[in-house]
Amino acid sequence: MTAARGRTGRPPLTEERRAEIRLEIARAAVNLFVAQGVAATTGEQIGQAVGVSARTVWRYFPSKESCVRPLFSAGIDVIVDCLREWAPGQPLEEIFDPRPAAAPAFVAGPERATVGALVRLTRTEPGLRAIWLQTYDEAEPAFARALGERAGLPADDLRPTIQAAMFNAALRAAVEHYAWRVEGENADAARAEAELADTMRSALAFAARGLS
Repeated sequence: MTAARGRTGRPPLTEERRAEIRLEIARAAVNLFVAQGVAATTGEQIGQAVGVSARTVWRYFPSKESCVRPLFSAGIDVIVDCLREWAPGQPLEEIFDPRPAAAPAFVAGPERATVGALVRLTRTEPGLRAIWLQTYDEAEPAFARALGERAGLPADDLRPTIQAAMFNAALRAAVEHYAWRVEGENADAARAEAELADTMRSALAFAARGLS
C-alpha cells in the first residue's frame, strides 16, 4: 500500500483572521470610494490596497459595494448586548454611557470617521445606500430578540418586533443626521465622538416614548 500523502499548502485561515481581512478590505474600499467614487473603483484596486488579489476580494464579497458591509455591521452585536443589559426603569438613552471613556465600540475610535465618511456617501451612491439599509433591516430581528428576552416575552410576540423597528429607525436616523449635518472632515475626534453619542441618545429618548 502507498503511504497517505500529507497535507501541503497554507494552513486554513482562522475565523478571526478572516474577519480581519474583511475589515481591511472594507477600509480600503471606503478610502477609494471617497477618493474617486464608486464607479471608478475596481475590485483590482481594492485588492491592491490591501495586498490581495481581486479574486480574494470577490471570495469575501459579491460586489464592490458590499465590501463596506463589515463597517456598517460592526456595532450590531454591541448594540444587542446594550439592549440585553438595559435595566427595567432605566431610560433607554442611558444604554449609551455619556462618559467618553465608556463610549461603545461603534461610537469611539478610528472607525467613527471612516463610517461617517461612508454614511455620507450613501446619500449619492445608490449601491452603498442599498447596503446601508439592508444592514439595518437584517439587524431588526436581533434587536427584537434582545428586547423580547429583556421583557420575558415569547418569541412570536408582536411587541418586540414593533419596538425593534422603532429602535432601529431611531438609530439609523441619528447616525445619518450626525454624518450629514454635524461631522466635518477635520472634526476633533473627542468632540465628534461626544456629539455622535449625544445625537444617538437624543434619538433614543424620542423613540423611548413608544418603548416604555
